[in-house]
Amino acid sequence: MLRRIEPEKIICYKKPFPEMQGNIEFVDYELSSWRYMNDDPYAPSKYAKYICGEESVPIGSLKSGYVVSGNDGDYNSIIQTGMGSAYGGQWKPAKLEDERFLGEPGEIKISYDKKGNRIDTKIGEDGRATRERHYTDHNKPWAHTNPHDHAIRWDNPTGHPDPQGPINYPENNVPEFKQYWRQSYMKSTVVQSNSFEENRFKTISDFKDCMRWHGEVEFEWNGQNYSITHLDKISISEANKQETEKLCSTADEVLEYKVGDDRLRDVITQVTVWSRTI
Repeated sequence: MLRRIEPEKIICYKKPFPEMQGNIEFVDYELSSWRYMNDDPYAPSKYAKYICGEESVPIGSLKSGYVVSGNDGDYNSIIQTGMGSAYGGQWKPAKLEDERFLGEPGEIKISYDKKGNRIDTKIGEDGRATRERHYTDHNKPWAHTNPHDHAIRWDNPTGHPDPQGPINYPENNVPEFKQYWRQSYMKSTVVQSNSFEENRFKTISDFKDCMRWHGEVEFEWNGQNYSITHLDKISISEANKQETEKLCSTADEVLEYKVGDDRLRDVITQVTVWSRTI
């Protein structure tokens, strides 16, 4: 349904199931009961004025949380509305590789994408990632050095890991990626990589979520490799071909990019995803 309808908003009565995705707004079932219905069966529900925003929602009627406003792919568009996401604002790893963003304070998580490129993820004192080092240029040597770093931010309403733009190291001037001592030893953990099925974008909404959190993606379609990265805008191009680069402001613009004879929107759930940050 998400792929076919691409809804702007989903209203869910009672708390959503954990696997539900999209712009979910969930309401207390009590407000949809007979106590809030009109006597006239042909009149709109008394609850409609709250859903449509004509009146403020009664205190305690909706779950506390946040909702993403719009489809611009920017977490700054997330607003507090007294409503909630399917995960209640507490991010949890959905795939094997996502586990690298959480760990023991002081450790470095080591993971590899399907092409064998290494990723080092440093865990901070609160058990959440603070920085990552990617040992690849993502097939965009004009925009990324190999290696390069990403600061990881968590200061968004949904508590989601949000990698920032690349920190490049020209002339191979690369600082040491340091661990710090904890309990008199340093620890590294190897994280298992995703399968191709786990990497695959199941829906257009899945892809848009990846773009919202600045996910870097390398994928293949009809024998041609493509890369998506984030600078000031979202950059998509054929691998190592700067002349094919398109800079986009939204995920919807990215989906209009032509991959061969096809529009990305039409094949995004079928492409082979070699790596994806989120």
